Amino acid sequence: MCGILGQINFSGDPVDPAGLMTMSATMTSRGPDGVGVYVQGRLGFGHRRLKVIDLTQASQQPMVDAKLGLGIVFNGAIYNYKELRKELEGKGYTFYSHGDTETILKAYHAWGEEFIHRLNGMFAFAIWERDTEQVVLARDRLGIKPLYFTETSQSFRFASTLPALLAGGGVHTEIDPVALHHYLMFHAVVPAPHTLLKGIRKLEPGTMMVIEKTGVRRHHRYWQLSFDPGQDEMNLDERDWQDRLYDILRTAVRRRLIADVPVGVLLSGGLDSSLIVGLLADEGAHGLNTFSIGFETIAGEKGDEFFYSDIIAKEFSTIHHKLPVDSIQVLPNLPGCIRAMSEPMVSHDAIGFYLLSKEVSKHVTVVQSGQGADEIFAGYHWYPPLLKSHRPVDDYRNGFFDRNQEEFCRAVHPRFHQEDHSQRFLENHFSQPGAPRPIDKALRLDTTIMLVDDPVKRVDNMTMAWSLEARVPFLDHEVVEMAARVPAKMKIAQGGKGILKEIARRVLPSEVIDRPKGYFPVPALKYLRGPYLEMVQEALLSKSSQERTLFQRDYIHELLNNPDDHLTPLRGSKLWQLGLLELWLQANKL
Repeated sequence: MCGILGQINFSGDPVDPAGLMTMSATMTSRGPDGVGVYVQGRLGFGHRRLKVIDLTQASQQPMVDAKLGLGIVFNGAIYNYKELRKELEGKGYTFYSHGDTETILKAYHAWGEEFIHRLNGMFAFAIWERDTEQVVLARDRLGIKPLYFTETSQSFRFASTLPALLAGGGVHTEIDPVALHHYLMFHAVVPAPHTLLKGIRKLEPGTMMVIEKTGVRRHHRYWQLSFDPGQDEMNLDERDWQDRLYDILRTAVRRRLIADVPVGVLLSGGLDSSLIVGLLADEGAHGLNTFSIGFETIAGEKGDEFFYSDIIAKEFSTIHHKLPVDSIQVLPNLPGCIRAMSEPMVSHDAIGFYLLSKEVSKHVTVVQSGQGADEIFAGYHWYPPLLKSHRPVDDYRNGFFDRNQEEFCRAVHPRFHQEDHSQRFLENHFSQPGAPRPIDKALRLDTTIMLVDDPVKRVDNMTMAWSLEARVPFLDHEVVEMAARVPAKMKIAQGGKGILKEIARRVLPSEVIDRPKGYFPVPALKYLRGPYLEMVQEALLSKSSQERTLFQRDYIHELLNNPDDHLTPLRGSKLWQLGLLELWLQANKL
């Protein structure tokens, strides 16, 4: 896993390598093991390397194959690269490294743009053709790896992080009103291509962008998630589905062991991460390093799940690292956590992952993590009512959105009082084909949109802040595709994730499966007290905040006066949501 960046000048002016290095310097933590820049006239590319697969200099980037006339910068991991390499060798290709980057380059040469369908993994990359000067950008199907860009009539720049583009200068930094609406309404989820800044966009997951020498661009959505079962699945019973899912999940965790460094597991104590440990043990993995973090209890809300993670660690004889953290450690680490955010992430557990990653990186370079299971296997409370909903858009909105339109207008400056952008987005998404039932529409939205721009982005940003690569086996695209086709009633059974729980019974103790659903709580950011409240108050009442005029003063004071009385339907702090946005803008000098 790494950081990538690049610039294309349509004017014909040569790219300045110093500008690329300025952008690259902001991503040192994403790639502390190597740095490189390559300039070909009006094209320039940069890379920060974290050594995971092929630790030699042969896999250093930017990688250029003079014989093929191609170059690449790549962030991610291709889990089936050895199989692809063998196939390419059969076609006569010669390899000079033992990594996955070179495999991508030769696969593109062999199969053209269609090669992307052959990749299993997480990725964001740019491939350029020396002779035509065409550049191909792509992002993996589930958006596990980020890719931001900014463009003018004269140039196009891209990077793995938003702050890297800011460092390059020339970015229009006015707040995007559509993104602000999503941030305050859609639980801080800002769907691609939007970001909170008008001048920066992000490539949508499952999308390829081709940029011609003339500057003409074309987008191609190469992957769509369908909930329609295949012909051979029409008559499957529940046991058949369980067997198929069990096999494909085992394959997914096995694939993510591919590395030339040790691989650990982030073990929260919940069903999802516990199942990863169990499946790895089932695959014969021994001596796994597992890691858990917990906080103290505040306002009667328990801040750790050590009881359950201890059960799993004992059951599978893992080398377990239990990391208790009190709120004293949270406050001084919040500025670093916020600086690590490419976009403001309101979920309280961002700081949890930040602190956990800090400790985990002292032991391993790669970890598997359980993100995605709740979204693909219907683990949230808003799914069952949607099974036979007659008003799915309203039912989804009532369960997930943080505010109604009236409160949004009370919260923000009148210049942002436009249409209900989040309602329109929701209606458009629910009207698309490929998800026939209301619950399928909600699951598709959460899997392809919410998951990408909340938990997945959070894990990427917080782990990479400490040079740690996170792999998410539940988001193997083959797992996601099969999970989508599983009948919804099997997913919502047993209070949610029913079919996953039945699979888990093959490998896990029942007390971990049948426990109440847990979260990754950080009570200090839900119930703002003392220095946390002071920090948010200082930010929102600061001179820069007043000059920015994003929020209305009366609304800010309403939240400050009684922060505990203003929680979202998902039990998040509305005050922290506003405060975090202001703190993020200040951290990025905006």
